[in-house]
Amino acid sequence: MIRLLLAEDQAMVREALAALLGLEPGIEVVAQVGRGDEVVAAVEEHKPDVALLDIEMPGGSGIDAAAELRTKHPELKVVILTTFGRPGYLRKAMESGADAFLVKDAPAAGLADAVRRVLRGEHVIDPALAASALAVGASPLTDRERDVLNAAADGSGNAQIAATMHLSHGTVRNYLSTAIQKTGARNRAEAVRIARDKGWL
Repeated sequence: MIRLLLAEDQAMVREALAALLGLEPGIEVVAQVGRGDEVVAAVEEHKPDVALLDIEMPGGSGIDAAAELRTKHPELKVVILTTFGRPGYLRKAMESGADAFLVKDAPAAGLADAVRRVLRGEHVIDPALAASALAVGASPLTDRERDVLNAAADGSGNAQIAATMHLSHGTVRNYLSTAIQKTGARNRAEAVRIARDKGWL
């Protein structure tokens, strides 16, 4: 019997996934959590074979949880399941040590098959997303440019970002200008949108 942990912040989606996977022969959902910062503790308590993680959750992303699990429980298989089929997310998920990356509109039978395949040592990636990730390529943003652009996402001005990040006003302006140029955007709001769509933020 494959023991499965399910991490998804939307209760209705989580319960539906648990019900569907519970109907699959040889799979048992042994734990469900709704926050990213609950994943590791639930793994340690319930000892699953596979952790099925949503990306966007309160308390930390599924990608952050996958990276922590890779360090603390390297034997555990991790499947990332997301609504957001963004190429940058796929790259980050694979770098965090995830064994599979699937979008939520995949059929339940395909998800169960992916769970079984990762336990056999395979990597499973949504083919359309894999092709898209290869086409888009890696993020052109440096870590600092990404952090500053992320800080600008809520509409904060340069002075506020500078104070929060302990940078000079001119440094913030330069990072934002470079990020806008690298994303091909016309302004910071568009740069944020483009970077998010590609999964670079």
